[in-house]
Amino acid sequence: MEGSGDNSSPGFTPLVVLELASDTKEEAIQWLLNRIEDSQQNGDGDSFFSMAECQYIVKHELDTLRAKDETHVPGHSQVKLYPGKSIIRRLQSKGILIQMFPLHEKEELKRLCFSWYKKVKFTFQPLDDIRHYFGEGQAFYFGFLEYFTFALLPMALIGLPYYLFDWEDYDKYVVFAVFNLVWCTVILELWKRCSASLAYRWGTLSRKRAFEEPRPGFHGILGFNPVTGREEPLYPTAKRHLRIYLVSLPFVLLCLYMSLYVMMIYFRMEGWALSIHSEEPTFWTEILLYIPSVIYAVVIEIMNLLYRYAAEFLTEWENHRLESSYQNHLVLKVLVFNFFNCFASLFYIAFIMHDMALLRQVCVCSLATLLLTSQILNQFMEAFLPYWLQRRRNKKMIHKLKRRRTLEDKELPLEEQVRLEASMSTYLGTFDDYLEQFLLFGYVSLFSCVYPLAAVLVVLNNITEVYSDAFKMCRVFKRPFSDPAANIGVWQLAFEAMSVIAVVTNFALIGMSPQVRAYFPESETHLILWTVAIEHGLLAFKFILCFLIPDVPKYIQIKLARLEFESLEALKKKVNW
Repeated sequence: MEGSGDNSSPGFTPLVVLELASDTKEEAIQWLLNRIEDSQQNGDGDSFFSMAECQYIVKHELDTLRAKDETHVPGHSQVKLYPGKSIIRRLQSKGILIQMFPLHEKEELKRLCFSWYKKVKFTFQPLDDIRHYFGEGQAFYFGFLEYFTFALLPMALIGLPYYLFDWEDYDKYVVFAVFNLVWCTVILELWKRCSASLAYRWGTLSRKRAFEEPRPGFHGILGFNPVTGREEPLYPTAKRHLRIYLVSLPFVLLCLYMSLYVMMIYFRMEGWALSIHSEEPTFWTEILLYIPSVIYAVVIEIMNLLYRYAAEFLTEWENHRLESSYQNHLVLKVLVFNFFNCFASLFYIAFIMHDMALLRQVCVCSLATLLLTSQILNQFMEAFLPYWLQRRRNKKMIHKLKRRRTLEDKELPLEEQVRLEASMSTYLGTFDDYLEQFLLFGYVSLFSCVYPLAAVLVVLNNITEVYSDAFKMCRVFKRPFSDPAANIGVWQLAFEAMSVIAVVTNFALIGMSPQVRAYFPESETHLILWTVAIEHGLLAFKFILCFLIPDVPKYIQIKLARLEFESLEALKKKVNW
């Protein structure tokens, strides 16, 4: 069944598909259709809204369908309903509604594919077209990915000669570390300006946060909401806080302890391999030196994956009422563990063991494992394998249709298109994409002075990431619903927090250099005090720099002020009239 009207009309264009279970009763289907038709309003918005916006409106209307006085779904007496309960969520949880997704537009998708990824070019992505087809949320991710890749070029150009000429002494890369301090601050501040420009162009910069409906997974005792004036599930805030602080927080701390324990096992393996190599150095024992780092890097990826599932389960169990609150708690859990799991060993090697050779080795293995996992395993499993299977299904379906009638071209009828898209993979959002960029930003900003080639590898990774992600969005995944957004959200704070940690890390590495230590030959305490003092000064300089660079460009501030002035003038004229 498709959203957006009667499919018997000649100009019918389906927007959203709802796939119901094969054993759904006819009474339930008719009841759901009646409820959908009751919520529809007359009016033609085709000339005002894009197709992605229309699909988002349809989804919002479906999500806000709530039970009234029904006690159960017609034809399914075991599926009980309560006043204010989300109908769509109830049908999904009981297996009556299998999936809901918007349809691709064939011709517009072809044009987007051609301008986006079908030809290799050194130009900017068609962000306006991406926004028009997929919505602002997707466009902001690809805009950030593009911006971050270009911002890495100075680091890559400076880091390449450091690696090629084997400048391993501290004296050689103190300048590189200082440049890193300024770079990670400036690029994030300039991204805010770039983000504001995009949001202004797309009309979302001044978008106020709308009233959020309860998320579909929220549950509780039915009660009266004084804000909405209707009955809906209510859940005590104190009970949620007890779940967070007495269960979720101890679980996260336990996982951090397990990560620390695994790290110490790695150091024992490293010491064992080093002792064997020192007793009888051979070619094979030299290779053995790298095996613990490779194993540890793989274990880190596995632990991150398992923890992700646990974090999602816990955040769902906490029963957050709003989707924004759910996302914030999930992001916080995942970021804390991933940061600790990926970078704790690097901090330990750098500042406890003072072993720069081992630090470089672990950096190489960890970064290489992350890039290999992303670009080889993930791309094969998430993009090329599903696309190959889908093409096989396409050919079989076209072959069957040719037996029944002659097709002048290979365009599938609407019914077959719906069936094919229903079997495509479901896009799970930009969470994992932003998380990957966050970790890559950490490797570049925290310890790139130890391994200057990191920026080069991340640039190469991101170039392929743009094309592979574009391919997946257009050819592998179902079309996702539009996600209205004015920026990259909580991820901006995550990257800024990483940049603050990078200032501390890089200056601590500078303070450990023999060149700096030579100024304090007798007292290490004075060295630490001077290092901390100058590091605090640099942090102050960083925040001053953030203050001096406006988040919104001046010309946009003027245009927004002019719009506000014109609105007030129009209101005055209307009141006087």
